[in-house]
Amino acid sequence: MNVSRRLRSPTGLSALALLLACGGCSSTDDAGTAAVPSPGAEAAAWCRDLDARLPRTVDGLARRDPEPASRLTAGWGDPAIILRCGVERPARMNDPKADGVSVNGVGWLLEKRTDGSFRFTTTLRRAYVEVTLPAERTGDGVGPLTDFAAPVRKSIPEGIA
Repeated sequence: MNVSRRLRSPTGLSALALLLACGGCSSTDDAGTAAVPSPGAEAAAWCRDLDARLPRTVDGLARRDPEPASRLTAGWGDPAIILRCGVERPARMNDPKADGVSVNGVGWLLEKRTDGSFRFTTTLRRAYVEVTLPAERTGDGVGPLTDFAAPVRKSIPEGIA
């Protein structure tokens, strides 16, 4: 696994430490649903290609897609790691102090959420892919992102969306 980390603020180091230490945290947000994005036609085609390449397991967890069923969303485990493809560009990407991580050639914006979960959104790709790790799944740090690197690299072209 090739992981590089860019910290642009002192709070980023705290966020990473919390991400790595939060394995015992809990969350009650386990609805088994995910909002389906509505990307343009080109991004939707890349997302459908990504869906066809996604692994059956992520971080040892079996695929268990959220409702409503869509080729733009996928999930693994319970509580689920959720992937959504074709999401809007996060406003946080405009912040020069935003934290990011690169995993096996795919850049991700890192956002800690108030419920203890983490949201990662691809950077420098023509469509944005978002992966949410519930608080219960943050003990492996960015490990789950390694399972998404090859499918994202093969499906979503580099560039700016």
